[in-house]
Amino acid sequence: MTCQGFVFKCALCLFALVPGAFMLPYFIMLVFCGIPLFFLELSFGQFASQGCLGVWKISPMFKGVGYGMMVVSTYIGIYYNVVICIAFYYFFMSMTNLLPWTYCNNPWNTPDCSGVVGSGYQINSSLANATTSLVAGVSEVVNRTKRTSPSEEYWKHYVLNISDDIGNFGEVRLPILGCLAVSWCVVFLCLIRGVKSSGKVVYFTATFPYVVLTILFIRGITLDGAINGIKYYLTPQWQKVLDAKVWGDAASQIFYSLGCAWGGLITMASYNKFHNNCFRDSIIISITNCATSVYAGFVIFSILGFMAHNLNVPVSEVADHGPGLAFVAYPEALTLLPISPLWSLLFFFMLILLGLGTQFCLLETLVTAIVDEIGTDWIIRNKTVVTLSVAVVGFLLGVPLTTQAGIYWLLLMDNYAASFSLVVISCIMCICIMYIYGHRNYFRDVEMMLGFPPPLFFKVCWRFISPLIISFILIFTVIQYKRITYNDYVYPGWSLAIGFAMALSSVVCIPVYALYKISRSPGATFRERLKAACRAHPKWGPALLEHRTGHYAPMTHRVSVSTLPATAHLPDLLFPAVSALLLHPAFPQPAVGEIPFAGDLYIL
Repeated sequence: MTCQGFVFKCALCLFALVPGAFMLPYFIMLVFCGIPLFFLELSFGQFASQGCLGVWKISPMFKGVGYGMMVVSTYIGIYYNVVICIAFYYFFMSMTNLLPWTYCNNPWNTPDCSGVVGSGYQINSSLANATTSLVAGVSEVVNRTKRTSPSEEYWKHYVLNISDDIGNFGEVRLPILGCLAVSWCVVFLCLIRGVKSSGKVVYFTATFPYVVLTILFIRGITLDGAINGIKYYLTPQWQKVLDAKVWGDAASQIFYSLGCAWGGLITMASYNKFHNNCFRDSIIISITNCATSVYAGFVIFSILGFMAHNLNVPVSEVADHGPGLAFVAYPEALTLLPISPLWSLLFFFMLILLGLGTQFCLLETLVTAIVDEIGTDWIIRNKTVVTLSVAVVGFLLGVPLTTQAGIYWLLLMDNYAASFSLVVISCIMCICIMYIYGHRNYFRDVEMMLGFPPPLFFKVCWRFISPLIISFILIFTVIQYKRITYNDYVYPGWSLAIGFAMALSSVVCIPVYALYKISRSPGATFRERLKAACRAHPKWGPALLEHRTGHYAPMTHRVSVSTLPATAHLPDLLFPAVSALLLHPAFPQPAVGEIPFAGDLYIL
């Protein structure tokens, strides 16, 4: 459940994309892409017991896919921990008897600020006074032509002190920088012993958010106007379903919610027991994870419905999309609840736990890939040093996101660095496994590992449906591309060029490494080099010797003519060995006139 942190990101996306139009594409993408690809990655990593780089012994030319996954994980790890650190900041600021974004009489507020709780500090004087101030605040909001909430001004002018342009970095926001250091320290300490320590922590980080969600849900549905928010959440808007962007965003959120294509699933599955039923795990985790996203949507929209009821405005006008929903609309709604600091603490603690679960997986993906790739004794013995180094580098790369222009860069990375590149990586992974390595070979590998072949539905999805759906969505997303904005700010062209460069940096790893591998492969012609680069490495297969059975059996039995009994018929002994060797999928095909092997013979 380490990819659970993205469930809230998906729930936030529901608001931005008109939830009634988003639900249908979301569930279709879940069934035909999400669950099949989730099972594919789990089985892939579990069979080879390798990280996102080591598994590409299946077809060495496509190792660039693994490097692309590492690049995606790096981008996500950098900006996602900044989101976690902001949640830390709000959590710390909630440790008070009055939330600082409740009223408009603070130094950072502007004349346009208008709160829904009134303008005084005495909120506990009496129920009558509280009701009067609430009605007065609502009336003031309705009469204004443009309302700026206290939580929005707290977010923009105090927490971010946002600049007017993405190129105007301004100063580093020291409170955010400190919380970023805290966030990275927590991630490092939880991973100091690798998956042994993170596995224990995840038991808490993956289960406790359900307790908080349930508490918030029960409280939310009892509020006035909550039903309106839930109706808005569930009401279909069929005219939006034909928008290709909705389908593209649904695919993107499925990849985010399930953690597909960024290497985390492969890495975590590599620590499973070889005969673990990863098919059952993929079904349970996928459905549970996406059901949690839908459940979180009920929690969010019940509160937003209550907020819209108090403001006398439609639910769609309560808040802007993006991080504003988590750090503007929801905090403001919390100020309307009794004992608001308690609810705020619970809410942001839940965000922190959800985010940390994802961050554990991202960091472990990078560390495992580095350790597996270098593979020296020193690196293996000092994996903690590698973890610390990755955490320090991640912290340093996240510092620009804590400046006054940091929010612009965070949204740029979120929209470009790990968006369409995820679907490209998944599509190429399906093509490599199903058509280069061979679907029959992979189905046989899965059957050898699980004891049964993949169900027919998954076979069809892996070979045809999933790659086709991903390809069509990618094409239509490119056709209907719209440049990103943040509220009224339109990103300049040079920043979009940087965004496309980040997006391409993960995808370009695939052709670059493929050309490198072809150039280093044996062969007299390009075709021979290509075939050699695509052929499975001799070490491909189960990592442990005890699991390398059948055609993966190790070459341990040496045949020597001098040790044969006098009555042995040499051709009868050699023929089975030669046949077994030639039938091995990793055995290189000899060129014309070349002798396959000479000297001693090893029987598979």
